[in-house]
Amino acid sequence: MTYRAPITEIQFLLDHVLDGARVAASDAFAEADAETCAAILAEAAKLAETQLAPLNTVGDLHPARLENGIVRTSPGFPEGYKAIAEGGWIGMAADTEFGGMGMPMVLTSAVNELLASACLSLSLNPLMCQGQIEAITAHASDALRALYLPKLISGEWSGTMNLTEPQAGSDVGALSSKAEANDDGSFAITGQKIFISWGDHDCAGNIVHLVLARLPDAPGGTKGISLFIVPKFIPDASGKPGAANSLRVVSLEHKMGLHGSPTAVMSYEGATGWMVGAPGGGMAAMFTMMNNARLGVGIQGLSQAELALQKALAFAAERKQGRSPIKGGTGMILDHADVRRNLMVMKSQTQVARAICLDCAISLDLAHAQSDPAMIARAAFLTPIAKAFGTDTGAEVASLGIQVHGGMGYIEETGAAQIYRDARITAIYEGTNGIQAMDLVGRKLADGGAAARALLDEIAITAKASPELAAAHKALVAATDWMLGAEMNDRAAGAQPYLRAFALVLGGHYLLKGAAIDDSRKPLADFHLRQPMAAVAGLCAAACQGAAPLYADALGA
Repeated sequence: MTYRAPITEIQFLLDHVLDGARVAASDAFAEADAETCAAILAEAAKLAETQLAPLNTVGDLHPARLENGIVRTSPGFPEGYKAIAEGGWIGMAADTEFGGMGMPMVLTSAVNELLASACLSLSLNPLMCQGQIEAITAHASDALRALYLPKLISGEWSGTMNLTEPQAGSDVGALSSKAEANDDGSFAITGQKIFISWGDHDCAGNIVHLVLARLPDAPGGTKGISLFIVPKFIPDASGKPGAANSLRVVSLEHKMGLHGSPTAVMSYEGATGWMVGAPGGGMAAMFTMMNNARLGVGIQGLSQAELALQKALAFAAERKQGRSPIKGGTGMILDHADVRRNLMVMKSQTQVARAICLDCAISLDLAHAQSDPAMIARAAFLTPIAKAFGTDTGAEVASLGIQVHGGMGYIEETGAAQIYRDARITAIYEGTNGIQAMDLVGRKLADGGAAARALLDEIAITAKASPELAAAHKALVAATDWMLGAEMNDRAAGAQPYLRAFALVLGGHYLLKGAAIDDSRKPLADFHLRQPMAAVAGLCAAACQGAAPLYADALGA
């Protein structure tokens, strides 16, 4: 199977379902007209299909390795990274003042899907860079922006995010890394960080680490955390990589998947760094990067769902087993009802995940362009749904892809297993999906449910044409009311089923809108309404059970 970029599907969503023209109608993104966007998608598709897709299996079979303190990436990865950088894809959404394209997030997200489907391991590098660019743009001093942004945007240098420590995972406030002031305004950073994606490599001339650390007199918890730029090579007076900094790669993790992406344990030993933002402002700055990354990771999950779907469809159309159960059948397993049901689930969930992610991206663009509090809240509400549902979909669709392949799916040579192994981490990093769900029912409902109800009102209009969507919408409204009246731990107990219910109902909304434009889309919309979305009633019931049943069993502890 040869990967083909789904630009027709992306374009249909933008043109007919999500009203993407609103973005180009704003002054901020006036240059992102339909013709420009189509040309950019076509070029990204060419890069993904011809240069990056052949690297996917290579990265899996020939992982990055640490040799004498130097990380060597998979064969072809430096050339693939160079193609991404030279094409300007890293800085698509970045400020034109520093060399970026200034394109909207929705177009950047669409391009990122194509690059990630082609080679997820390699595409993780520019995704980290994009998040760092946004954080530095929003929070760093003019001097730091002038020095680092042009090089990050061009891809001459690349960037990482350093949060996690052995004792401080989701509880970032438990970190022990420290920062001590130097006489010249810089800081000495000491500590160890783990799970650092693309923490070191041979693709770029310098690697810029964003590191969370605590000043000596800072309070405990997240309020005492500051953020620092710590480059692998300290820039000299001309801005070029100079002396090696006091940091090193301790080891590379041996992972279930994403073998081509070097995930490092990093040690900072009095390394020179510069503060980004104000003292104690580290989490605010880092959340800028993480919010960018959460949508980006949702796109990663979507990308693997699309790849698994394409591979499973191709296999099912070529694999002959038994007799066809239908008149005039091809004799291939695509004729069999159960295989078709799996493929229909894969297709519907992939399309729903894409619509949610691109809707979130459009909302972010309009929030930026209009400074509209309602649109800002809409984007914030959709972000955890995009991340969690996008990545759950990636793993679930990849698993179904293995099932469609049968025993051949469990054999590495078919490539179906790699997709699952690569996709599985996306539901964990950048905040586990449980954390995303708790964020949804916590912070995102803290406005009294205004953002949730605004989305539910949009869905209610579409639901007038569908009894199934109307019933699911009613159940979701009731679950939202329950959440707003419940204690926080009771909300947390039902957070994941609530998030999934919201995603499935949004899916019915999007697919029905598409079917109203194109009759050929009606069968898939009907399938989603009657099968995947049929779970919404049960999910909403589960969401409203409260926490007590979870503590009734001691779980053998």
